[in-house]
Amino acid sequence: MKSMMWRAAAGAIAALGMALSGAPALAQQKSEIALSRQPGIFYMPSHIMEKQKLIEKHAAALGVPGVSTKWINLSGGGAQTDALLAGGVDILNTGTGNLLLLWDRTRGGVKGIVATSAQPMTLISRDAHIKSLKDIGPNDKIAVPTVKVSTQAIVLQIAAAELFGADQWSKLDPNTVQLGHPDAYVAMTNAQHEVRNHFAIPPFTFLELKNVAGAHVVLSSPDVMGGPLSQAQFFTTTKFADANPKIVQAVRDATKEAQDLIRSDTKAAVEIYKEVTGDKTSVEDLLAWLKEPGMMEWNLQPQGTMKFANHLFKVGTLKTQPKAWTDYYLPMSHDLKGN
Repeated sequence: MKSMMWRAAAGAIAALGMALSGAPALAQQKSEIALSRQPGIFYMPSHIMEKQKLIEKHAAALGVPGVSTKWINLSGGGAQTDALLAGGVDILNTGTGNLLLLWDRTRGGVKGIVATSAQPMTLISRDAHIKSLKDIGPNDKIAVPTVKVSTQAIVLQIAAAELFGADQWSKLDPNTVQLGHPDAYVAMTNAQHEVRNHFAIPPFTFLELKNVAGAHVVLSSPDVMGGPLSQAQFFTTTKFADANPKIVQAVRDATKEAQDLIRSDTKAAVEIYKEVTGDKTSVEDLLAWLKEPGMMEWNLQPQGTMKFANHLFKVGTLKTQPKAWTDYYLPMSHDLKGN
């Protein structure tokens, strides 16, 4: 059964869907844009965009001067979804699961702008007995950013379906507990804490493997998805996009410039990340981690999202099955070679 929290969120989503599917609102271009993101290296393009004021720069180049941005850090995609539904933010930077759920519940009233990153997510355990998903017992807790609907939670469902059988996709749902990545890392470092498993993203993946006694890899998202999966993308309401087309284009252009900087001058990008986030990890460690397999997947095009969507439709989480990734992304991104 869905939790009370999710039922409340679903009600809010339904209300937003009714509003977005009604008569079109008058276009009203905004000059103050609020954007949200989660902690972690996944969101490095956004840190560069904030520091270098890239959205402001590209908006001005498109003929919209005077734009200002406010970046809000939230611990999980569920918190970001709540903020969008409440009107507290205009644009989210979070996972595929939240994008697809909002797209479905609002009948296309929420769509993606561009992807930002597709680094691996990794299930880490500090329990010596847990070597694979088969070893997880009923009392073994797995920390994910949002139960049932976060990208990690859904990748876990896909893995369970492949390992235990299609009808067992929800087998590990009762094991999941909601913890933002920083809190999950703290739990993993505490030998007395009940959470001994965390479906982590960088840098928490590497911090846990380095600092948590007995920490080891159980599963990674490329193993399950057969390749990269976009874990972070910008998305917004179609109402906002229709009223602010140049802002949305500026987000795309700014994202590309930030991704290009990460590739061309990784050290400078890492230093910006550290400055904006306050991350105490050394530049040397961050640069070393970014050399690990899959860690330079900074691309505008969504990756692996249709396999994700097909699973959600198959299990009934999505009521509408998208025919292609372009169904849940804005037309301004349809020239990209996504999947």
